[in-house]
Amino acid sequence: MDYSFDGAEEVEPERSSSPTETQSPVMDRNPSPPPNAGDGEEDGDLDAIGDTVYSKHWLFSTLTRLIHMVTEHSEVDSEGQMQLPDDDEEDLCRVWDMAMDKDVAGFLQEFKATDILLGVIAKSRCPRLTEICVGILGNIACFPDTCLTLSQNEDLGAVLLLLLGDTDPPTILETSRLLLTCVSQKDVCSLWLQRIRQQMSVRSNLLFVMCSSTNTDLLEKVGELVDKLFDLDEELMTSWITAQQNEEEKEGDGERHLEMALCLLEAAKQLRSESPNGLEVYLHTLQLLTTIDEGIQTFAAPDGPGKAVWEFVSDVVCEDLCQPKDLPVVLQEQKSILVQAFAVLQALYRCQEQWCDRSDISISLIGTVLRVLQYQSEGKDDATSRDATKDEQLQTLAEITAEFLADICIQIPQDTVADLVKEGHLTEKTALSAAGTLVPNFKTSFQHLQAMLSQVDPQMADVVRKQFPV
Repeated sequence: MDYSFDGAEEVEPERSSSPTETQSPVMDRNPSPPPNAGDGEEDGDLDAIGDTVYSKHWLFSTLTRLIHMVTEHSEVDSEGQMQLPDDDEEDLCRVWDMAMDKDVAGFLQEFKATDILLGVIAKSRCPRLTEICVGILGNIACFPDTCLTLSQNEDLGAVLLLLLGDTDPPTILETSRLLLTCVSQKDVCSLWLQRIRQQMSVRSNLLFVMCSSTNTDLLEKVGELVDKLFDLDEELMTSWITAQQNEEEKEGDGERHLEMALCLLEAAKQLRSESPNGLEVYLHTLQLLTTIDEGIQTFAAPDGPGKAVWEFVSDVVCEDLCQPKDLPVVLQEQKSILVQAFAVLQALYRCQEQWCDRSDISISLIGTVLRVLQYQSEGKDDATSRDATKDEQLQTLAEITAEFLADICIQIPQDTVADLVKEGHLTEKTALSAAGTLVPNFKTSFQHLQAMLSQVDPQMADVVRKQFPV
């Protein structure tokens, strides 16, 4: 089961502003308009793009100057690094910001800006220039009509996929953003998925970024792109998993083997303290891998990534989420990431016989599961939380937590129950909330837990038995 809450097609396109050397706040207005070509009001109206105050003439001249600049450099020194003059960079960044406007995006498309920018990218020997051009295209792609036209350009599609292997992080970031925008729009999604299936370098390039980059923004965007691809196309996800088997066969030739789950894990580790949202994305991607047989086989293998992923996600749950001193309201803040974390852990728990003894499961992890169930139980009785029954994520969290606890309790050893009681994880409150969760659908698990509790703490077991006489 895929515990996801975002519609595959319904993703709000992310428009980007041109970055500056010093980090600036996100723009909440249109950029200042470039100077108008005409002095009179009537001339200005004729020169304006749609209902905006942006100048057609200025845009024409800027793009024309860009073509000449790149062409001259390629003729003089086709291999040397090109320096982008400050004035030209400023003007191109204005175009980048202007492209956030629907009228401007449409005008750029009519002006064949896609072909112009593609030509510039192909000839560019300047990383900053390439980044800006891709950024402009990314903003043009935010609108369905212009995205459709842009996506139908086969040459552009091929170049963008190759740019994922670029050495410039800002360029890869803007390329990933553009691709995410395109695959999130239903009219062109299938076209891009077909291209990505055919271009296997996409997989290796994205995995390399995940396992080697420390750039938070880049890791977030690459993670969102991979997560969206896997969410949309199970066949693609399967092919990327099976592709690693071919890589393993080539290891003897000196090629680097990129294990998908370990690359996802490395990126998640980088984002753990910097970006909870980014961490959640990678947890969801790992959870998606567990929804197909090929993914489960990978995690279950004795020498596979299952143990490393289990240890990391367990540590996140035990150290970062739903701590003993937290109020029950913390579930509202952490519900989404808890769903993904518990979904990954439950799937790994069910296939971990090859690399871990189930009886060795962390007492702290079981304690967190019990605490989440207690907070959910208390929330149901809280007048301010009555709407929680209508909260899809909280309901999903309740379901996955109950299933995970049932899996744990079906064979829970007496020593483990004793440790839970000794360390304060299993109290009357948590025992009653656990019983209330298990009794309706997991009676066998409840009965085993109750039997072990009777041996460890007969008084607590009796309290539970009186309320739940199963």
